[in-house]
Amino acid sequence: MKDILSLQMQLNRRNFFGSSGLRFGGLAAGLLAGQSQIPKLFADPGRSQDKVHPALPGLPHFAPRAKSIIYLHMNGAPSQIDTWDYKPGLQEYYDKDLPPSVQGGQRLSTMTSGQTRFPVAPSKFKYEQKGKCGMWTNVELFPHTSEVVDDIALIKSVFTNAINHDPACTFVMTGSEVPGKPSIGSWLGYGLGSESNDLPAFVVFTPKFPEDSNGQALFSRMWASGFLATRFNGVALRGSGDPVLYLPNPTGVTREDRRLMLDSLQALNQGSQSEFGDPETSTRIAQYEMAFRMQASVPELTNIETETAETLEMYGPAVRDPGSFAHSALLARRLVERGVRVVQLLHRGWDQHGDLPRQIGNQCKQIDQPIAALIKDLKRRGMLQDTLVVWGGEFGRTVYSQGGLSKDNYGRDHHPRNFCMWMAGGGIKGGITYGQTDDFSYNITENPVNINDLNATILHCMGIDHQRFTYKFQGLDQRLTGVEKQRVVTEILA
Repeated sequence: MKDILSLQMQLNRRNFFGSSGLRFGGLAAGLLAGQSQIPKLFADPGRSQDKVHPALPGLPHFAPRAKSIIYLHMNGAPSQIDTWDYKPGLQEYYDKDLPPSVQGGQRLSTMTSGQTRFPVAPSKFKYEQKGKCGMWTNVELFPHTSEVVDDIALIKSVFTNAINHDPACTFVMTGSEVPGKPSIGSWLGYGLGSESNDLPAFVVFTPKFPEDSNGQALFSRMWASGFLATRFNGVALRGSGDPVLYLPNPTGVTREDRRLMLDSLQALNQGSQSEFGDPETSTRIAQYEMAFRMQASVPELTNIETETAETLEMYGPAVRDPGSFAHSALLARRLVERGVRVVQLLHRGWDQHGDLPRQIGNQCKQIDQPIAALIKDLKRRGMLQDTLVVWGGEFGRTVYSQGGLSKDNYGRDHHPRNFCMWMAGGGIKGGITYGQTDDFSYNITENPVNINDLNATILHCMGIDHQRFTYKFQGLDQRLTGVEKQRVVTEILA
């Protein structure tokens, strides 16, 4: 009895009216219409029950250009100067102090604010113009990705408010530096659902990264559902052993045994839901059912031996190494091919405060060929046109060196003022560069793009008006793009 009272005390206003109000309304309707049963209360009102992951009524708002998204997050922040923001003029400034007029009294992190000098460190890597579009590309770090630049829109003027990793990553993934908000994958799973009945709507990979890299911690809030129901959390697939822990049946338990057990458990949970109106009971029912379906779908998904030898070779030798970036990239394609709405790959180790040339070289060796293969693979299957691919980190890097400086060795501190991201596929115009920075890649000089402008653009490609896509929480109409005015970057749309 004490447990029941405790649960009732925890029910908030939404839960109370969601359960009691529906129960009384159902009772009245039953009396008036002579119905003998009250409708099942665990179902979401207004959602079609034909699909395991149905979309909200009225969504998408308009015809989407992309049906799914693969988000490639380089956790730790890649140096834009050494990847995509080509600045040949920096060579003449080697080891000279960054002009105070460029720095302009902007905020510095505590890791370099105490330096007596801020020596300019030009990139040591070679750039060339690639593709029909002539995009300047780092051909040493990205020899494979440089082959697909005609399919990508490079944005050189992204900026953020955060200067430290955790709030910056939280901002990129949730539209807010404050923890507790839903991730972009959870928002999309909540709004659009998924075409797959046998896999989660939102799947996450955290691939292996070079052992000598500075791997920042990954917090589950980057794929969590925040104030949305927990069934909209991203499901993280492991790179070694069982992709999902405890998914297989124990020895001696057959699939028929499991089905019988789940049917009995679901009846109990439905009774609890009807009695107490706890929304998490609905989540529990859905998760048990999805786990049962995944027992059959996940082994088939992860069996990459069904791919052609040509495809496996295209992704590179690491594709056969479970947990590698290449293996995760191939599974990402297989997931969206099976109707999964959102796939997120979070590759750690991009935090190069020192020894940058060697470390970033190792990072790029892991991602370059698989990313190019992913774009090519999607394109040749006719999937790139409705799959949105996004690449980027959480902020940029300083043009000045942190610590010692030589022609071949330097490090860079955090820099939120500008960094590069790119998008390809569903609804994006390929082969273009948008936004510009000054000669030192330190300030934006043309077409600034806030993180939430980028999120608004992603939602637009998925057929969602970011201003109308809201969820009432704590008295506010919450949005992925926040309360400030944001815009869709229409200039990069096809």
